[in-house]
Amino acid sequence: MIDTIMLDAQERMGKCVDATKNQMAKVRTGRAHPSLLDSIQVSYYGSMAPLKQVANVGVEDSRTLTVTVFDRTMVQAVEKAIMSSDLGLNPMSAGATLRIPLPALTEERRKDFIKVVKNEAENGRVAIRNVRRDAISEVKKLEKAKECTEDDVRRSEEEVQKHTDSYIKNIDTILAAKEKELMEV
Repeated sequence: MIDTIMLDAQERMGKCVDATKNQMAKVRTGRAHPSLLDSIQVSYYGSMAPLKQVANVGVEDSRTLTVTVFDRTMVQAVEKAIMSSDLGLNPMSAGATLRIPLPALTEERRKDFIKVVKNEAENGRVAIRNVRRDAISEVKKLEKAKECTEDDVRRSEEEVQKHTDSYIKNIDTILAAKEKELMEV
């Protein structure tokens, strides 16, 4: 029973790290990356659809994204969705393809992004600690129900703490890499 709790805790901590990594990927650096446009929703024949479903997003060079719309009639809607997003991007239309030049980041904007990334990292750490707390409380419930011994509880608490430290270290590594990427000019 304790093993299943430990496996569940590890799996949930891994998902916390993945979620944090995905949140950090949305923060724009000086480089063009297709994931920058993942959050954009396009009005597609009356309903909202993710940009990925109506167009192919690619990287032309380090400062330019290309968006190739599948349906030529949707080019205007995609262009409007990109312009109205809070990313501050101005697409240029060329037939069924939109080219999106990314402006260079100012020093102040880079520092703002670092604050955002640090906040995302802290949210990830908190989520991992919450998983730790849940796992430990589950093990203690087993002890109260006389399904495991005090030694088992102590051992499992130590194991959960090791996993917690490991996953938090992963988040710190991801954070350091993202900060370095943001500060590159």
